[in-house]
Amino acid sequence: MVSTKAPEDAYTAEPFVPDRGGLPALRRAAAECRGCPLHRDATQTVFGDGNAHARVMLVGEQPGDQEDRQGKPFVGPAGKLLDRALAEAGIDPGDAYVTNAVKHFKFTQAEPRKRRIHKAPSLREMTACGPWLAAELAVVEPELIVVLGATAGKALLGSSFRVTQVRGTVLEEEIHGRNERLVPTVHPSSVLRSDDREAAYQGLVSDLKVAARALG
Repeated sequence: MVSTKAPEDAYTAEPFVPDRGGLPALRRAAAECRGCPLHRDATQTVFGDGNAHARVMLVGEQPGDQEDRQGKPFVGPAGKLLDRALAEAGIDPGDAYVTNAVKHFKFTQAEPRKRRIHKAPSLREMTACGPWLAAELAVVEPELIVVLGATAGKALLGSSFRVTQVRGTVLEEEIHGRNERLVPTVHPSSVLRSDDREAAYQGLVSDLKVAARALG
């Protein structure tokens, strides 16, 4: 009997990831990804962007509303805040590569034309998208990964990850078969939601300065 399961029911992007080619080939292939159900409601795949030879890769959670519409990561308010914090910490945003653990926007919407409310991806969805992140790491080969927030941390380091316990420290872990150095910090969107935004922002800058020192 022939299986009629849709590819998204398998919850893995593996069949969509090309064997060869650099970031342009990955980006083209990711645009057609059906590795999990999130592609159904999102406008488009939002793949990573930036310097293909970056020394630092920043990994966030998933695209937001603006990113989903424009097709690029970190172009909304959180991205602008991140660029400012990076520059203040001594890391040129133009020299970085930015991406997300999940490449499609997950949201809830009370009714059509109402604002789309961000919804955190599940561990299953993060795992499904893992092959894309593994492919990006293999191509870019960054010296350091900055982990932005709890969801990205869980995607890279497992479900027991707690950003509050390890933020602003340099970790050494095996990620997708590669020995990586990582500096976890909060997601810039959490700074925007904070009651004390200035203190939260300075905390982010402080963590990014640890990353800058680790890069030497």
